[in-house]
Amino acid sequence: MRLLLVEDDTRLAEKFSRFLMSEGFAVDVVPDGEDALHLGLTQDYAAAVLDLGLPSLGGMAILEAWRQSRRDLPVLILTARTTWLDKIAGFKAGADDYLVKPFHPEEAVLRLRALIRRAGPNAGARVVCGNLVYDSTIGSVTLGGQELKLTAFELRLLTALITRKGIAVSRDHLIGSVYGYAEDAEPGSLEVIMSRLRRKISPHVIEPIRGYGYRLVGCAS
Repeated sequence: MRLLLVEDDTRLAEKFSRFLMSEGFAVDVVPDGEDALHLGLTQDYAAAVLDLGLPSLGGMAILEAWRQSRRDLPVLILTARTTWLDKIAGFKAGADDYLVKPFHPEEAVLRLRALIRRAGPNAGARVVCGNLVYDSTIGSVTLGGQELKLTAFELRLLTALITRKGIAVSRDHLIGSVYGYAEDAEPGSLEVIMSRLRRKISPHVIEPIRGYGYRLVGCAS
C-alpha cells in the first residue's frame, strides 16, 4: 500500500516512514503543504497521514481542499494540538481519525490499517502490472499466478516501483525505500539487489533510467 506522509519535522518523518516501510507500506514523505496538496489531488494513495502545522499551507486547508475536490482517501491527522475544539475542527474538515503527538508508531499503523479496511474491500491493497501482482495485505508478489520468492530487500524495492508503476523513481528514493536511511546502504548494494530482482521478474519489466533511477514498465492492462 502506498501512503502519503505529510510532516515537516525531518527527524520524526524519517523515523516514522522507516517504521511504516518495515510494516510493508510504500511511503512518500512530503514536508511542504503546497506539495502535499498537489500529490493528494493527483496521486493514488491508500491513505494519508497529515500534520496540521506545515510551511506554506496548513494541514487543515489541505484537507478541506482534498474534500472539496472529492478526494476520499482516508486521512489520519497527526498533530501536537490536543484540545477537543482542534479535534472537532479536524473532523469537520474531513479527517477520518486523529492522533496526538507524541504517539506510538504501532498504534498509528493499527489506525491506518483500520481506515484502509473501512475505505472498501482491499482498498489500495492489490496492485497489478501486467502479469505481476502485488498484494500488500499478505505481502506477496505473484508472476503469472506463481508466487515469487523475494528477500525483504527485494520486496521493498519492488514495492517502491510497483506502487509508482510507469513513473520514474529516483535512485535516492529507492535506497530510502529499501534501507530507510541512505547512510545505511553499502556502495553498490542497490544495484546488487536490483540485479537479483530483475532476474527473478524479467530484465525488460524494470527499465533503468541513466543518471536517475528506474521505472516499472509494461503495466498496461
